[in-house]
Amino acid sequence: MDNLTHSLVGLTAAKAGLERFSPGATALCVLAANSPDVDIVVLLFQGRWGYLHHHRGITHSLVGTAVLALALPLVFYLADRIIAQLRKRERQVRLKGLLLVSILTTATHPLLDWSNNYGIRFLLPWNARWSYGDFTFVVDPFIWMVLGAVAFLMTSKTRAHVIFWLVISLIPSFLIFGRLASSGGSQNTVLLPLLWIVVLIVSVTLYRQGFGERAGSRVAVVALVVVMVYGAGLFVAHAVALRQARAQAAAIANSHSENIINLAAMATAADPTGWVCVMKTDRATYRFNLSLLRELPPSSAFVRYENLEGVEAKTVEEAERDYRAQAFLGFARFPVMRVVGEDCVTQTLVQFADLRYTEPGNGRGTFSLDVPVDCPVTEQVR
Repeated sequence: MDNLTHSLVGLTAAKAGLERFSPGATALCVLAANSPDVDIVVLLFQGRWGYLHHHRGITHSLVGTAVLALALPLVFYLADRIIAQLRKRERQVRLKGLLLVSILTTATHPLLDWSNNYGIRFLLPWNARWSYGDFTFVVDPFIWMVLGAVAFLMTSKTRAHVIFWLVISLIPSFLIFGRLASSGGSQNTVLLPLLWIVVLIVSVTLYRQGFGERAGSRVAVVALVVVMVYGAGLFVAHAVALRQARAQAAAIANSHSENIINLAAMATAADPTGWVCVMKTDRATYRFNLSLLRELPPSSAFVRYENLEGVEAKTVEEAERDYRAQAFLGFARFPVMRVVGEDCVTQTLVQFADLRYTEPGNGRGTFSLDVPVDCPVTEQVR
């Protein structure tokens, strides 16, 4: 999930009662909820392909999460001791309380990340196998609305706080009005922005009435329960979508006399009824859309990428020696390839893509890759 969601989960958990366990617990909750994403430092040393290889790796595993959950409170505790000695005052933080809130909030990070189709590797360093929940989208505006509204109501004590939340709301507002609504379908183009505006108006109205102070920690507890119930609903919807996807995938595979090897149904942006399905058979890889409420038109039936053979397959093998391709293939769940310029005068181009996100040649960051391959000398002579 995005870091705004992780931060809102940590802050809401603190306001639900965890902040009572020790001074500094609120800041710790927010940091701990984001701490597994410390792997972003890889970008500074190994670039985006090194980051792709390591992201959601050891820091998101069971071992890495446990280490982070224990290390962060110790940093807080030691910092408090140093400050106490310098200022000649008593120590303030309580280590046991910090350990408890850190363990609880750090654990939310890998669970949320697992719930979407990017996946994580729970068992590193012993097993690099990816695990995917597939029932949430990587950014979910409905979670932003619930937790963001509650966090705003419970933390806005001054005008500076209100301005801070106004600035924070600009990014999700831009995404909702500019991208998420349109990607979620024609209905969401109107409904999602309208719902976002309603939530903003209601939140400001409740703030002016002092609702946050009157409700106390109960409203934060309710918000967390609502998010968990919402997640459970998505989990059930995913089970239904996967069952329908199996039937549709079987029909597609049978029409091409193929056997299904792997199948996934994945959540889409801001639309719990719409799912993207990707299937790998013994001869090809497919992607098709699925709706739980309506039958989609034939034009959106599926896209198909047949497994490469012969000269094209050998060209792909050559391209796979590139370190970027190795990083990409270690991440890609449904990799597909296309060879461009197969006549090979001097060079040919191998286009890689993960069909979860894009297609070869579309160019979408680290979810696709173009690798030029030099032609063999015998081909150039011809």
